[in-house]
Amino acid sequence: MEIVEITKDFVKTALKNAEGGHDWFHTLRVYNNALHIAKYESVNQLIVELAALLHDIADSKFHKGDETKGPGIAREFLSHQGIDNAVIDEVVNIIKFMSFKNTFDNDTEYSSKELQVVQDADRLDAIGAIGIARCFNYGGFKNRALFHPDIPPNLNMSKTEYKAATGPTINHFYEKLLLLKDQMNTSTGKTMALKRHNFMLTFLEEFYAEWHGKV
Repeated sequence: MEIVEITKDFVKTALKNAEGGHDWFHTLRVYNNALHIAKYESVNQLIVELAALLHDIADSKFHKGDETKGPGIAREFLSHQGIDNAVIDEVVNIIKFMSFKNTFDNDTEYSSKELQVVQDADRLDAIGAIGIARCFNYGGFKNRALFHPDIPPNLNMSKTEYKAATGPTINHFYEKLLLLKDQMNTSTGKTMALKRHNFMLTFLEEFYAEWHGKV
């Protein structure tokens, strides 16, 4: 599909200098996850593919917390490609509402099967071996401590607190990563998430053992 290839080229260029956990390769992994999950769901394939490719075109945490920038860029790009307005609206809504930080809101304004597929695909890339690598890469990018035994995870954050969090990287496992398994939408996503979740538990067990000099 030509528009998909055009979108891939656009995203590659836009993310060429992105932080390593939110770069083109992250987008490509999410895209491939979405393709796999979509095989088992009744969805609009074009919407899934475009949303997966554009979901991190301007992540708010790299744009001073501006949550409108990514959806705005996606809408402008797709409009210039002559995409049907109904498709554009769906893609933009997926980008706008799929993020984990939106789970802090009790009144999510949008849901669709396509959003569920892309959301699962993105969450899968936040857990498991890749998720661990991305977590520590971002922690290093923000110059955060690996772990601090006197700074516990904050398990009751508001959305505002979550966006402003600066705690040690290990805390993020408890504040987000270990929660994702139970937030998956699709049966395929749930199956894939379980394996990755268990890998993170094994990693944490080993991390603490090494931290405390027990191995």
